[in-house]
Amino acid sequence: MADVDTSSGGGHKKGPGVKKPKKQSTRVDLTPMVDLGFLLITFFVFTTTMSQATAMNMNEPKDDPDNLLKVKNSGVMTLLLGKSDQVYYYMGELVDPNKQFKSSNFKDIRQVILDKKNATPIGDLMYIIKADKQATFKNAINILDEMSINAVPPGHYAEVDMSDVESQLIKSTEAANGIK
Repeated sequence: MADVDTSSGGGHKKGPGVKKPKKQSTRVDLTPMVDLGFLLITFFVFTTTMSQATAMNMNEPKDDPDNLLKVKNSGVMTLLLGKSDQVYYYMGELVDPNKQFKSSNFKDIRQVILDKKNATPIGDLMYIIKADKQATFKNAINILDEMSINAVPPGHYAEVDMSDVESQLIKSTEAANGIK
């Protein structure tokens, strides 16, 4: 019969002076890897929920000539957005620019909007917002914020294109005031 060598050590003999080799553990601790995985999952869940786009609701009129909104001239206030955070406005229809056309900034326009809202019956109230080519997108958002802050009901303000006369008025006013 053949003998099977069951000694460990690869042919080393056992004895009092021979040390037994220490066996290394091959077990890998995955606890830190699992912790890191959960931290990454948590991070991505929070960042994706925070980065969701939030937008302001914008009520846009439909292009239906039969469904035009008719308002009284006395209830209309036109807001013109110029460059350098300037806001120009006039009440009603622009007949005499020297008397009607006024200038303001975003600090003072809130009170002007509020005064018009308080002085006009809500059924007749209408704000027309027009942005010049030199106006920034920030200014357009700021004026919409002012409408929201002053609790102007949706449908009582609209953004429309600026006429050539109004554009020339803004340019001449800015030139006279030294706004570049």
